[in-house]
Amino acid sequence: MTNVRQNAPARARAKKATPRKATGRTPAKARDGQTAKTESRRNQARADLRAASRVAQVRLQADEMEALQQVMRQLSLRSTSEALREGIRLLIREAAEATASEEIHRFYGEQPAPLPEGAVPATTEELAAADAQQW
Repeated sequence: MTNVRQNAPARARAKKATPRKATGRTPAKARDGQTAKTESRRNQARADLRAASRVAQVRLQADEMEALQQVMRQLSLRSTSEALREGIRLLIREAAEATASEEIHRFYGEQPAPLPEGAVPATTEELAAADAQQW
């Protein structure tokens, strides 16, 4: 670790010698104060790291892991973490779409939302076919 005051003028770095017993130990008062400062810095650093990122673990069944690896190859994802982050992004987007859909439903109530200009309403058969589709 580099000393923060490394580039400070020499007289600012020089400490005034104080007489004390030659025990080889720092007085308890100074040690406790220094420890408190150091501990405070460490806690702040930990808090900053926690705010930046967090670790999450997931246990996958063998078939799920195989499917994930296949998807990683197909989409050229370099790591399991990258693949899982992409999955989380998709979940976040899907949740936002569900929220928007609920808001539209609340706004329009039982009447159907108006279609954009030029759009043709879906037929009953088209809606049934869409409902029957599986991913």
